[in-house]
Amino acid sequence: MNERQAMEYIEEIGKYGSVPGLSNIRELCRRLGNPQDLLHFVHIAGTNGKGSVSAYMDSVLREAGYRVGRYLSPTIFDYRERIQVNGKMISKTGLCRHLERVRRAAEEMAKEGMPHPTAFEVETALAFLYFCEKKCDIVVLEAGLGGSLDATNLVTTTVLSVLTSISRDHMAFLGETLGEIAANKAGIIKEKIPVVSTFQEPEAMREIEKEAEKKESALVAVSPEEIKKVRYGIEKQYFDYKQFKKLEITLAGQYQIENCAVAAEAFMQLSGRGFPVSEKALRDGLKKTAWKGRFSVIAKKPFFIVDGAHNEDAAKKLADSIRFYFTNKKIIYIMGILKDKEYEKIIAQTGSLAEQIITVAAPKNKRAMSAYELAGAVKEYYPCVTAADSLEEAVEMSYLLADPDSVIIAFGSLSFLGQLMAIVENRHTIRRDSHGRSEKN
Repeated sequence: MNERQAMEYIEEIGKYGSVPGLSNIRELCRRLGNPQDLLHFVHIAGTNGKGSVSAYMDSVLREAGYRVGRYLSPTIFDYRERIQVNGKMISKTGLCRHLERVRRAAEEMAKEGMPHPTAFEVETALAFLYFCEKKCDIVVLEAGLGGSLDATNLVTTTVLSVLTSISRDHMAFLGETLGEIAANKAGIIKEKIPVVSTFQEPEAMREIEKEAEKKESALVAVSPEEIKKVRYGIEKQYFDYKQFKKLEITLAGQYQIENCAVAAEAFMQLSGRGFPVSEKALRDGLKKTAWKGRFSVIAKKPFFIVDGAHNEDAAKKLADSIRFYFTNKKIIYIMGILKDKEYEKIIAQTGSLAEQIITVAAPKNKRAMSAYELAGAVKEYYPCVTAADSLEEAVEMSYLLADPDSVIIAFGSLSFLGQLMAIVENRHTIRRDSHGRSEKN
C-alpha cells in the first residue's frame, strides 16, 4: 500500500459513517493483539478546548523528557497530523504499513459477517499500533464524538481523565440536553482513576460528579477563583494558578487561560500517577505550546486571525475575545460552516461585530454549506455579506477591505483553515520577495 492507496482506502471507508459503540473497535484491536493495553493514556473529552488542552499536555510532557504519543482530530494541514509522536507526524511509510495491517483485520471482520469498522475505528487502531512501535511512555488521547461509546473509550490503562468545556454539539449522537451530552462525555471516567474538569454549567457538572462518584474516582474541578492576576495579550498571556505564579502562554484568546489551568491541574494529578513533571518543565512546556487554528495570529498589519469556532459555545468565546482584544477596530470576517452545525446560532453570536462578512465553502467537503447558502443565512441577520467563489478570492477581498489597523478573522470549520493559512502565507512570501523585505512585522 502506498500513500495514495492509503488515502483512497480511508476515503472509501468513510461511507460507514460514525457508529457509536465499542464492540467493533474491541474486535478489531483483539485481532491486532490489543496494542492499546501496552500503553498509558491521558484521555481527554469535551466539546471545546480538547485540542488546546492536549497541545499543552503534549508540550509539557515532552519537556519533562517523556516519549509522548498524541491522537487528535480533526486536522488542519495534513491527514497524518492526527497521529504524532514527540510532535512529529506519523511517517508516510509508517502510515501505509500499519494501515495495511488494520485493513486486513477489518476486511476479515466484514467477510465473517461483522460490520466493517468505521474510518475513525480504523484510524484509532492504527494509532495504537504506531504508539506501541514507537514505545511511547504516555499517550495524550482525544476522544472523537462524545465519550462513553467513542472508539477511544476502548482503553483500560488510563492514568488520568480530563473533561474540557461541554456544550451542545453533535446532538444527534450525544443527546438533546446538556446533561445528556455531559453524561456521555463523562463516560471516559475510569474506576478509581482521577478526573480533572474545567468549570462547567451546573447541569453538566452534576452529571460529571455523578459519574465520578459511581466510579469512585477523585474529581478535581478547576475553579475560576483560583485563576488570578491574569494579563491578557495577543502574543503573550500570564496568570497565576494555585501555587504556580505568572505562568506564561503564547496562545491567544481569553478562553486559553481556562484551558491552560485545566492542563496545569492535570499535571498536578499526574505527578501522583507515576508521571511527575517539574515546575520548570511545566513552565517551559506551556510557553512553547503552539496550536495553529485556535485564535492564531498568522499575519499583522492588518492582523489576520484564524479560529476553529464551529459551534455556538465556541462562537460565543470567539466573540468575547474579539470584544476584549479589538474594541473599536474594523472587523472583517471570512466565514465557512458545515451544514450540520447550528450555523444560525454561530451567526447570531458573532455577526454584529463585523463590518463586512465574506462567506466561503470548505473545499472538497460534502458537509460544507455553499458560500451562497451561507451568505443567505447571514443576510437574515446582517446585510453586509458577500459570497466568495474561492478561498483565494476571499483572502484578496478581505485585504482590499482592510486597512493596517483592521482585523481579519477567518473562522468556522477547521476543514478550510489549513488551506486558507497557506494562501495567506504565500501572499506574504510573494510580497516579501517583491519588496525585498518582510511585511509580516
